[in-house]
Amino acid sequence: MVALKDVRKSFGPLEVLKGVSLSVMKGEVACIIGPSGSGKSTLIRCINALTPIDSGSIKVEGQEVNTPDLDKLTLRRKVGIIFQQYNLFPHKTALQNIMMAPIQVLKQDRQEVESRARNLLKRVGLEGKESGYPGELSGGQQQRVAIARSLAMNPDVMLFDEVTAALDPETVKEVLVTIKELARDGMTCIIVTHEMAFARELADQVYFTDKGVIVEHGRPDAFFSNPQDPRSRQFLNRIL
Repeated sequence: MVALKDVRKSFGPLEVLKGVSLSVMKGEVACIIGPSGSGKSTLIRCINALTPIDSGSIKVEGQEVNTPDLDKLTLRRKVGIIFQQYNLFPHKTALQNIMMAPIQVLKQDRQEVESRARNLLKRVGLEGKESGYPGELSGGQQQRVAIARSLAMNPDVMLFDEVTAALDPETVKEVLVTIKELARDGMTCIIVTHEMAFARELADQVYFTDKGVIVEHGRPDAFFSNPQDPRSRQFLNRIL
């Protein structure tokens, strides 16, 4: 579904990604963990073509992302992305936020879109919040609206970039439960997270990044119980 090969990216003299390769199969959940500044968020943004790469290859369902003639709209219909910041329109209700892109970008029928948007709100546990404005919702509720908004485009892959980092501990769980349910429904997910218990429970593959490279990857049971690389061991000893 998603394949990266020798991806490199620099911002000026700072090389952030130093030849990253990974692959995620259809229906898999890949969790990317590592210290701050290790290139995790940049990696996610490159997959969605929000950040252009300097060299290497990124393919989504066989289509090369690193090409000048890329149709970014088509790519972003396939690949949804959720950030720490919810980026909801404050003057639009939860329902309106979810309906905007399918109507305005995809030109879909309003009635069909509204029906789907209501179902999506129910799916993320927000039935009854259709007419709520972002300012009236908790951070966890806003993040779940953002997830529903991305799902409204019917993506094949969902990218999550530290989506719980800005939330208080009480609301972290409700967002993680929503992502778990998506994964269990078979959505292909690539998740940058600091939630180790979540990664251990949900991931098919865990990738540990440090200083722009993937130091180690493997199945979560093996990675968390017996990391092979000294940097992986040091990282896990500090946070577990």
